[in-house]
Amino acid sequence: MTRILLVEDNEMNRDMLSRRLSRRGFDVLIAENGKAGVELAASERPDVILMDMSLPVMDGWEATRQIKANPLTSGIPVIALTAHAMASDRDMALDAGCDDYDSKPVDLTQLVRKIEQLLTASP
Repeated sequence: MTRILLVEDNEMNRDMLSRRLSRRGFDVLIAENGKAGVELAASERPDVILMDMSLPVMDGWEATRQIKANPLTSGIPVIALTAHAMASDRDMALDAGCDDYDSKPVDLTQLVRKIEQLLTASP
């Protein structure tokens, strides 16, 4: 079963997306801030990380940089999830090390397609 780490501080978004992903057959881990996301990525080694970028404690850009700098987690695909939908926001997420980008509100079919594409491309 594919394990997804969802790093999201908004309780309603987190609960809705985790339930929808679970119904699609994914095992979903939850972190409520960037620091917790970095720690869970290292300890649980999920298959994919869904990273909100505007997070408390440590934002998603810094959390992604730390995940990609750690040899234990650098190969885990990270998809940025953000309400910031400008082209520059996408570029900032990719510059931080994210492998893909999706804007909120999430289109679950599109997001699952991106997850599957990244898992297929991963070694």
